[in-house]
Amino acid sequence: MNETMICVVGNVATQVVYREPPSGASARFRLAATPRYWDREKNAWTDGHTSFFTVWANRQLATNVAASLTLGDPVVVQGRLKVRTETRDGNPRTWADIDAVAIGHDLTRGTAAFRRAGRPDPTTAAAPAMTTEQAAPTPSAEPEPAWETPPTPAAEQDEQKKQKKPEPEREPASVT
Repeated sequence: MNETMICVVGNVATQVVYREPPSGASARFRLAATPRYWDREKNAWTDGHTSFFTVWANRQLATNVAASLTLGDPVVVQGRLKVRTETRDGNPRTWADIDAVAIGHDLTRGTAAFRRAGRPDPTTAAAPAMTTEQAAPTPSAEPEPAWETPPTPAAEQDEQKKQKKPEPEREPASVT
């Protein structure tokens, strides 16, 4: 296939929007990538033009993205570049989307604790547990569509049970 594969380093610019239609989990967020260069005249680092991409993740990647990424996180995104063009009100508009294959935290700017996700049971798969920051609506110029899946109380309880590790049983010490 002749697809344009790209790798972009940037920051998560919007909250992750997660949905779970019958076709499978889907998540999207905006990615901001700003190049920096050394300006010899100013003798300082200078920011270049910021490029924005809409990143789309599907299936297990979408679930993991919704559970792992928050606004402002530095990330590395690899995927297929999709450029869309349309005319609105007589003005041509262009968008750049990335159909993500892999997404990860940029470890040059911080640390991350990796946890391997188990394979979900397709019959009982639930939305990932979200923090109150992720679930809270954010004011914006355009309202977000109402296709987000809020966390269910059962999913939150399952997540809490997974995080608690049972203590191993101890045998009583023998006195001799």
